[in-house]
Amino acid sequence: MPAQGRGPLGGGGGAAHPQKTHAERGALGVVVLAPRDPLTRAQLRRMADLARAEGVTVRWEDARGGVRAPARTVTALLPLLARAHRIVVGDPFSRYVQLLLTMSRPRELVVVDDGTATMEFVAQLARGERLVRWHRSGRGGRSARETLFAPAAALARRRLAPRAGRRVEVFTSMPVEPPAGIEVTVNDYAWTRARFGPPTVTRGADLVGTSLAETGVVDADRYLDAVRALARAHRATRYFAHRREGAEKLRRLAERTGLEVVRPELPLELIARRGPIGSTVVSFPSTVVHTLPLALAGTGVKVVAVDVDPAWLTDTASPRAHGFLTGVTGSARDAHGLESVPSDAETPRSPEAARPPQAARAPETPRARH
Repeated sequence: MPAQGRGPLGGGGGAAHPQKTHAERGALGVVVLAPRDPLTRAQLRRMADLARAEGVTVRWEDARGGVRAPARTVTALLPLLARAHRIVVGDPFSRYVQLLLTMSRPRELVVVDDGTATMEFVAQLARGERLVRWHRSGRGGRSARETLFAPAAALARRRLAPRAGRRVEVFTSMPVEPPAGIEVTVNDYAWTRARFGPPTVTRGADLVGTSLAETGVVDADRYLDAVRALARAHRATRYFAHRREGAEKLRRLAERTGLEVVRPELPLELIARRGPIGSTVVSFPSTVVHTLPLALAGTGVKVVAVDVDPAWLTDTASPRAHGFLTGVTGSARDAHGLESVPSDAETPRSPEAARPPQAARAPETPRARH
């Protein structure tokens, strides 16, 4: 819900007015294609309440709630898609979203996402590749399901490319280098800073978790060892869990590290702005190494990025995984001047000392443009 930009993403034109609600600036409707995961659903419920408070119409669709749910959802949304001149999507990798894009011909298409996946999405679009989430292994070729869906995915990718009569925009805080014809609007978290905080800053440190073990990228035991070392090095007391982290893993983490595990009810950027938050926030490669410096600007909170040791990677991890993760932390150093800490949890290094040689960068990882 940006307070800056050219106008409301859901329709209308002219300049945006931060003091007005989105309803006052133009019609904006949000459709939530609800996932199955209960924690993600709970966060989306809370975000939907915030959106309604801003004057946004929110429609909740249990799009995955049973065998008939997808057909029911698609049928219900077809009239909306047919008459919408501007469509905003939050996850271009979603098969559900791609399917809906094949059923629409918007004059304006906007991708709104502050996840690290946005970096890979823009890079794949620029290279003309099929859209595949970065952590997918890519080993063994396509599955039967992917092969069956391939024509729809290809059509959706063409929808996401600009052409005569269709404008494509990416609204994100991630550093991206879009292909020709795609506009980028930077999300500077002005709405978040205006709506929440400033937070109370404590003397301690907080750790931010990741679902890299759950997605099969890193070994779970190596990850827990790293968390314990980081907690000791930074004297951290709290661990903000990713919504996809498993309960058994978090139980082991709490026992092994003594950290208080916190399950945020809102995205971490909003939790941090509400406070209290530690004076140092240590995070593995993830979205927050880019978003927290923006959300916490002016608070004095230091964000530190953790470099992932290649030895942590599993045998089934994507060949692109380490290059992508290195690019996430490297681009955060470039864009926000973050310090980073190596896998052995030594004293944080400066951005200059931590930056790897240019030749060592993964070629597909986009560099910062802020």
